[in-house]
Amino acid sequence: MERDFDTYLRDFDYDERLAMKISLDELLDLYAKGEVQLIDIRFPEEHAAWSVNIGQHIALNELPDRLNELDHTKTIVTMCPHYDRAEIARLYLTLKGYHARYFTAGMLKLVDYLRGDKARDYMANLAKEH
Repeated sequence: MERDFDTYLRDFDYDERLAMKISLDELLDLYAKGEVQLIDIRFPEEHAAWSVNIGQHIALNELPDRLNELDHTKTIVTMCPHYDRAEIARLYLTLKGYHARYFTAGMLKLVDYLRGDKARDYMANLAKEH
């Protein structure tokens, strides 16, 4: 159900403040279970320069024209290098009626975390889940 921004602000409370965010551990767990659709909302040039092999790339400014690529049955998690644009995307998607959260640690933290044996172990676990 779509909402307007005024209604969203009037209804905003501590529960919504908590629910709009997702941590690294929760993100990786839910992604492995197939319960979230992870969206990298960086600019195309940023994505071309470097990317992670999880999630789908839909640039923030392309999001309005690509909503048909999103799965209404999953939580949509938006991410960018830190979190500023991811929060904009999350708010937009929430107002459009999606259950959306943003990745608070940002992609840079994800890349730092998923290296070496942690990457190996996570990818092995991911293969088992699917």
